[in-house]
Amino acid sequence: MAQIVDTSDFYSGLKILWQEGIWEVVDFQHHKMGRGGATVRTKLKNLETGSTIENSFRSGEKFERVIFDEKPAQFSYMDGDDFVFMDLSTYDQIPISREVLGSVTDYLIENMEVAIDFYDGKIMGIELPKTVELKVTDTAPGFKGDTVSSSGKPATLETGITVTVPFFINVDDTIVVDTRTGQYVERAKK
Repeated sequence: MAQIVDTSDFYSGLKILWQEGIWEVVDFQHHKMGRGGATVRTKLKNLETGSTIENSFRSGEKFERVIFDEKPAQFSYMDGDDFVFMDLSTYDQIPISREVLGSVTDYLIENMEVAIDFYDGKIMGIELPKTVELKVTDTAPGFKGDTVSSSGKPATLETGITVTVPFFINVDDTIVVDTRTGQYVERAKK
């Protein structure tokens, strides 16, 4: 049974059927025009092609919500450009290409448990944990007493991504990163 949602139900990460494709709402903003009706400006990502577009919808416009079948899996290793996951119920190896995964590869580390998203038997991507712990491999040295600052410094993490961290973070520290925003959360507890 199809679940119908309208623009007032939008949230980041919502998947909808639109223009014969499956789209994820990346960002959205409600706008009220003087006498005219309200609109919702959105940034949408096509989950089949990976392309991103911006589009405006009339307030109240309806869509069919897409609900994926999820299968628990664990990231095992890289095989060329494929990321190989182990199905945690059958122990089958499931290779998924970098194109299908997109930017989530910035947070993948060996043995990480994820959920593989399926729609009509086709792999659409994976769901990461909300936060991950990653080791800092490169950053400028910290300074004693530099514990509070409004800005920060760039730090390269073990997966190759760069995030802004507080000045007291050093090489070999492990930090917690939010996988939805890509931002530093805290230094990992030992």
